[in-house]
Order: sequence, then C-alpha cells, then structure tokens
Amino acid sequence: MKYSRHEAKDYAREHMQGIWAAALNPFNADLSLNEVGLRSNIRHWIDDLAIQGLFIAGKQGEFFSMSLEERKRNFEIAVDECGSKAGTIMSVSDQNFNTVLELAKHAENCGADYIVVHAPVLSFVQDKGEVLYQYFKALCDQLNIGIAMWSHPDSGYLMQPEECARIAELPNIVAIKYSVPREMYVRLSHMVGDKIHVSTASEDEWLDNIEELNWKLYLCSSPPYQLQTRNDRRMHDYTQLAFQGKFDEARTLRDSLNPVREAIASSRPADKPQAFGKYWQELLGQVGGPVRHPMLNLTETEKATIREAFEGCGLKL
Repeated sequence: MKYSRHEAKDYAREHMQGIWAAALNPFNADLSLNEVGLRSNIRHWIDDLAIQGLFIAGKQGEFFSMSLEERKRNFEIAVDECGSKAGTIMSVSDQNFNTVLELAKHAENCGADYIVVHAPVLSFVQDKGEVLYQYFKALCDQLNIGIAMWSHPDSGYLMQPEECARIAELPNIVAIKYSVPREMYVRLSHMVGDKIHVSTASEDEWLDNIEELNWKLYLCSSPPYQLQTRNDRRMHDYTQLAFQGKFDEARTLRDSLNPVREAIASSRPADKPQAFGKYWQELLGQVGGPVRHPMLNLTETEKATIREAFEGCGLKL
C-alpha cells in the first residue's frame, strides 16, 4: 500500500485525477481470458492514449461471468502492466460480503491503488441508508485501501446524496462513481466535493462538470479508448484544455467529436454493449473478441452496420 487508511482521502485527492477508463476484457475464441490481448490493450491505453487510470473487472469487463481466480488474475495483470504509469481501481463487487472482502484484500496485496464496491441489491429493506452505511463501514474497518462507492440502477435503487455523504465521512472512502441523474450528482458534489471525488460515466457531461463542479476525475467507462486513437487524442486534449481553464477551446474540440459519438450511438445494438465495444475496439486495432453468457454476441449484419458507421466517423487512425 502507498498510503495508510487515514491517508487515503488525501492520497486520492492528489493522485486520482484525469481520465480513468473502464476496461473491457478480451476473451479468446474458447472464452478463456486473453491475457496477451489484455496486456496489449493496456499498453495502448496508457502509452498511446495517455489514459491515467484503469477500472478493472467491472461491468464492462464482464466480472459477473468470471470466476474468483480470473478476477484476481485480472487485477494482477493490470497492476503489472500499469506499473507507475497509471493508476488502478479494482471492482470487487459481489452480493456475497466475504467475496467482496477476499477480492479487496487481494487488491491490497497485489498493489492496486483503490477498489470500487457497488451498492448491493437489498431485499425487503426499508431504511436503506443505515444498511448501506453499516455495509461500507464494515469494509472500511477491515481494509486499508481507498474505497470508491458505486451506485447505479442495476442495484434496484439509487443511493441518495445524503446517504452517500454520510458514508463519505468514513476514513478510506475516497470517491463515488455515481450513475444517477445530473441533479443528484450535482447535489452530492456540493455536499462532499472537498472530501471525495464525485464522478459519473457520462463523457457527454465531463467537460461541463469540470467547468461547473471543478471535477478532477472521469471515472469511468469505455469512451476514453473508443473515441481516441494514437493519432487522435481529442478527449485527452479537450480535458487538458479544460483543466487549464480554456473552456471555449475545450468545447470546440469536444464538439468536434460529435460525428464519432453519433456513429457509436446509431450503430450500437440494444442490449449488446460489451459486444459492440469489443468490435469497435477491433476496428481501432485493439483486441476485442467474443462475450460470455449471459451477454449476446453481434450478428454479421450488426457488424456490417458498425463498420459502415466507423468508417465515416472521422477518427484518425
């Protein structure tokens, strides 16, 4: 560990900044984890795209289809490849508390920078706030690593800003990935923005949140390596302009990516986000591959539609 439990907040405020991307996991044709392909992708994301941190084994990475040992191996590969060049945040999410704890301790032991834990599915619960507080407190009491909360609709509810603010007082809570309507994350930012990072996965709102909320962290989804190439780093560049306070220049550059965003939105099949992302990666020269059940792979017709949209989007390869 690079910090103690009580240093976690300060460490994250200083080091957990910039664009952090959620990694898709490449699988081989036999659906085994493609370790060589994953390493190649990570090197490209860090060395060519200047991505500053990686979110590993999350929903984009199909963690729900992976064994415990595969998830641990996923952590180890990411730490090894990122080294001192980029940060790592490991998704240790699971409904079973002991599984969360086992993965979290492995993340600590293998050198990860942070972990992220999604809000659990809660059945027959009325006072969710107290349940959630005690859940995250139990993790904080047993771990030293910095913890990011993660609230999203898949849990069946959204953590309320007041609930998040209470949890944010715990010593090693350092961030939240808050997949909620903007009004909710704006309110939380005003409540705890001096204590923890508040972020959301929407690239469309990233520039506005830098300007209006003084956000320093994009945490995180796949746009950082879907909207960019070695020769076309407009997301990185508009982010740097925004951090320098050059918002008009940043907005012009951000808006120039609209044809790419539209190509993605118009060609992405419903209910196939990971399969689409992996195929788009392949068109960009990255390593993709199939998805595992329960996710669905693309049809040849869907691939043809995506290729046509990609070829006209204007990204410089």
